[in-house]
Amino acid sequence: MIELQGVSKAYRTTERATVAALHDVDLTIADGEMVAVMGPSGSGTSTLMNILSCLDVPSGGRYLLDGTDVGRMSKRRRTKFRGTKIGFVFQSFSLISDVNVRRNVELPMLYTRKRVRRARAMVALERVGLFGHHDDMPIELFEAQRQKVLIARALINDPPVLLDDEPTGDLDADSSREIMELFAQLNENGRTIVYSTHSEETAGYAHRVIRLHEGRIISDESGKHPLRKPPHLRAV
Repeated sequence: MIELQGVSKAYRTTERATVAALHDVDLTIADGEMVAVMGPSGSGTSTLMNILSCLDVPSGGRYLLDGTDVGRMSKRRRTKFRGTKIGFVFQSFSLISDVNVRRNVELPMLYTRKRVRRARAMVALERVGLFGHHDDMPIELFEAQRQKVLIARALINDPPVLLDDEPTGDLDADSSREIMELFAQLNENGRTIVYSTHSEETAGYAHRVIRLHEGRIISDESGKHPLRKPPHLRAV
């Protein structure tokens, strides 16, 4: 379970000045939920995603992940904890163009034994529907396939939580639907998914849509026109 209790975040701009990015945010995300985070530029969505991913820590309040207070951890322990609990697809991260798909996926396990990381990479690629593409080079893939490689990389350690910053931001409509249908499938298999987006259509795949404005949650509700049913209503 993800739980934020009165979380605030401020960034120091000078010795005397700070800029507040989040204000007193309370948020609970249960295991197995799929949640979209929305807000205009400067609303705090990126800061919230960085905190949820354990890349940053709150300035105030507490972030509990499976009951563990992330803010009380050392940076080294937090990095190790993140590696077992969270997979994060960064919007700014791209594939390494001169190595094949499998080796791109293996990157988080670079210092693990070759046989282990190769086996894990193949499993991750199968999860995202790219089995058989492990020897392809990134330039040989379609846009949606390249995005799936990034998702496979985030899944290589089989984390229970997957976070994605703008999963469809640079994709066309067909590729966007393909990625969101993959997220829906991963979620149906029990993985908690949280993603930020500026697209109402992309948000429509989530069970809940959280909207931020000026660092505060202004709404947290089920999608009014969801593109998929909640788990308990879907046919088995």
